Amino acid sequence: MVYGLGRKNTAGKYSPLSIVQLTTDDRSVRTAQLTYVPSTLITDPYKRTIALFLSEVMHHVLRHPMPDEPMFDFIEQAIRELDTTENAENFHIQFLIAFAAKLGFAMEKEPALPTSRKERQDTLHALCSYFAEHVDTWQNPRSMDVLIEVFD
Repeated sequence: MVYGLGRKNTAGKYSPLSIVQLTTDDRSVRTAQLTYVPSTLITDPYKRTIALFLSEVMHHVLRHPMPDEPMFDFIEQAIRELDTTENAENFHIQFLIAFAAKLGFAMEKEPALPTSRKERQDTLHALCSYFAEHVDTWQNPRSMDVLIEVFD
């Protein structure tokens, strides 16, 4: 999410999960420079839907304003992996499992990757319930219905 850039048309340059270097002061963003634009997330509707979903998840979960280099590195690597992977149908599930571990509430038993549409939906709902138990600011992503529909 890019807030405080001042011009309404500027935000259109930033696609979901683009990596942006920001210069800020205490109250606002002074400059924003794109450092990586995941090209397949623009052209591939499946990956774009995953990107929207993951963007919404991170928006609800990552609320602290402090720098967090390990988390940034984790997210940057995930974005680059999504951009280059051939088969992304379970990427959002793998990301949520790894993201939970990075946030400090790894699952005791890691779920197996789903092999069918129904398993994917069930696993996604279970992961969202798991996040709801551990994250005070959690809201079920509105984009989840779109994600489910796209992979249907």
